[in-house]
Amino acid sequence: MGKRSRAKARDHASAAPAGVAPRQPCPCGSGRRYKACHGAPGGGASAFVSRPFAGLPSECDVVAMRELVPAASAPLTLRDSDRSVLLCSLLPGAAPAMVRESGAIWLGLQVQHQFGDPARDLAAVLVKALDADAGVVGLTDPPGEGPRLQDLVVGDGLEVTVHDGFGFWLADVAEQTPALEAALEQANAAATPTTRLHGVGAAYWTDMGAKEHLRWVMPEPEQDLLDALSRLHAAGRDRLVPGSRLVGMFRAHGLLAPVWDLAPGTGADALQGPAEEFAKTLQEALADGSPLTQDERAARSGLANRQLTIR
Repeated sequence: MGKRSRAKARDHASAAPAGVAPRQPCPCGSGRRYKACHGAPGGGASAFVSRPFAGLPSECDVVAMRELVPAASAPLTLRDSDRSVLLCSLLPGAAPAMVRESGAIWLGLQVQHQFGDPARDLAAVLVKALDADAGVVGLTDPPGEGPRLQDLVVGDGLEVTVHDGFGFWLADVAEQTPALEAALEQANAAATPTTRLHGVGAAYWTDMGAKEHLRWVMPEPEQDLLDALSRLHAAGRDRLVPGSRLVGMFRAHGLLAPVWDLAPGTGADALQGPAEEFAKTLQEALADGSPLTQDERAARSGLANRQLTIR
């Protein structure tokens, strides 16, 4: 490799998002290494947005619906239109959007394409759907310049409904087709029972069969949240209910989602009060600006090593 090529490669490597090495998977979700995707010359590194849903109503719930929750929906209020729009975790065939028979637009979060900024992708799909009469709407190429979803919607928060399965796909369908019924059966087979806790943000209980989990997407900056959780972990104050254990966390779209293992049979109802108390305790730990003790630093190292980056 010539000197100019090496210099160019170094320039792109230095532009990597924080914590992403050249040989690690690209955060855009393409499945390729960063150096061969958004980190490559001409690979669109500037298109990647590390926290794409910041500024959206209920950012944490949007992240949970995209990455953790199988079947959920929430109405969106458009800034310049009274058109009915429903944000959905997953649509049939992982469709980016569907214009329903009623004229309502259903917008999907769990999709196949990854162009670096999911909020920009969602806005591009929504704009196309607003001009479509019916059917599936999607993207085949990067959307280019234009609004992001934050520019198109208003509101302080989303009213999230978690569904038992994907039967809501058929709620306004007059005639069910074999293809739609097959897609529904396949999706329901993969859906795990999930419940959203109330009053504590984007905290979702789920039953995975052998174990139950609580997965809680939190809005605080990663380093601050790690410090606070480390303080509580070192003090033995991170257990929600008997038999629960903070086992690690997901990192998705610039946010952390701590994960607790729960004893089988715990259920969502038993978590409601303890989760509310833990939220208060966590805020106290977040407000503690003192240096971490040796035990707290050890706890932090352990928690940091048990992170899984989804996006």
